[in-house]
Amino acid sequence: MRLPRLFLLVPALLAACGGGTPSLMNFASTREPNEFLVVPAKPLETPPEGAALPRPAPGTANRADATPLDDAVAALGGNPAARRADGAIPGGDGALVNHVSRYGRDPQIRATLAEQDLAFRLANPGRVMERLFNVNRYFDIYDRQSLDQQAEAERLRRAGVPTSSAPPAALKPE
Repeated sequence: MRLPRLFLLVPALLAACGGGTPSLMNFASTREPNEFLVVPAKPLETPPEGAALPRPAPGTANRADATPLDDAVAALGGNPAARRADGAIPGGDGALVNHVSRYGRDPQIRATLAEQDLAFRLANPGRVMERLFNVNRYFDIYDRQSLDQQAEAERLRRAGVPTSSAPPAALKPE
């Protein structure tokens, strides 16, 4: 009599583990430090000789706060001041956007991809392993969708397409 009850209890417990939107990665299972969780502040600056300190204004950013998006734009040779806070395309980039979208574009592509990825994660059975055994199956789950850089570069070279180099096979992440 106890064995049939156990068979009913196990699926109920497993179903209770599943609710909600699945997270993209199970960070609780990583046992190594995550360097992306710590963002160092910029060094403090002293004003030039004879200049007054800027007056604090409510709502403005601290000059020592990290600005990763602006820093990335500057590192790639762009002008961080031209980056728009609302995400709109700056006027000077209109010709570039028109050229790269000459074969069409979907303005809702991010929402479409997010919806498809959510459906993929909901259909994937890997969540039980993550919750019960505290393992991270992110790379296993998405392995079929990843590109083998070496094989693709070789395929393109055989077809006569000029390619840039890919990282050596020995340096590829496992």
